[in-house]
Amino acid sequence: MALSVQLAAGLLLKLLSTMTPRPVPILHRFMVLLELLMVLFAHQNEGQSPSANDASSLNTLLQDYAFRALVHPHTGVIYDGTVPSDLTDIRIAAIRLRSGSLRRREMRYNEFSIPLGLIVKPYVVRLVLVYHNLGNWSSLYYPLPGYTFLTPVIGLLAYDATNLSATNLPELQVVVSESPISINFSNVTTVPNGARCVRFGLNSSLEFENLVSSNSCSTDRLGHFSIVVNSSERGGHSKVWKIVGGVVGGLIALVLFALIVFCISRVRQNKKVAQMEQHADAGVSLQTSRIGNTQVAVASVTRTQPVLENELVM
Repeated sequence: MALSVQLAAGLLLKLLSTMTPRPVPILHRFMVLLELLMVLFAHQNEGQSPSANDASSLNTLLQDYAFRALVHPHTGVIYDGTVPSDLTDIRIAAIRLRSGSLRRREMRYNEFSIPLGLIVKPYVVRLVLVYHNLGNWSSLYYPLPGYTFLTPVIGLLAYDATNLSATNLPELQVVVSESPISINFSNVTTVPNGARCVRFGLNSSLEFENLVSSNSCSTDRLGHFSIVVNSSERGGHSKVWKIVGGVVGGLIALVLFALIVFCISRVRQNKKVAQMEQHADAGVSLQTSRIGNTQVAVASVTRTQPVLENELVM
């Protein structure tokens, strides 16, 4: 941070020195100013990016707010939590369970179908399963370059339930011993070819798996999950549709243009014919006479009577 500020200050002094009456090229001044703005912009982004993309800090925050919903909780009852106002569109919930019940019973928790035979490490008497649905915040906290999210990122994390007012608790490890955990993304209508399940684990680890069905994934541990598709594959299909749409749109535009030209031509032609008919009605009609094989127009009467030259002299 100090280095960036020092560098920015040095560039500012350099810029001020170029503004003296010395014959310094204008292009050089512009380049120095551009360099200064780039440094300041990079410094600003450097100060904002860590807090915006820290998924671990988000988990800690959501654990705190989910535990606040557990006021005199009943075991096995789901309690919806409330997130801070600046994290709208994120949904959380919490449920308190006995570790022994996870081994003997199966349950349904929102999109998660939890089978029996789950093992909690390290062992605790009671635990809380915290549910996350990150909504529109999914790609911000779990960026995945080259892929497009088809579903929001949802998560399921386990914490010790000994002290429900505790914060910054470590996550418990929960693994399956028999059937895997099933995740049903009910909000997915159509899934394109090439779509895959992805699990976001600790330390930014990624695990890709094939879909169990058109909108279902399976896992043997807790974490955050979503259905994604390679952007290049999806972009290829969209590119084809763009080309087809462009061709069809061009043909439609060409047909419309031809119709407009035809209509304008007909209007002009009809107008010209009407003007000719109007002029014909207002003019003097001429009689026609046949001379040989040709029919020509002739005057009906002679307007000027012929006079002999000797009559003019008299």
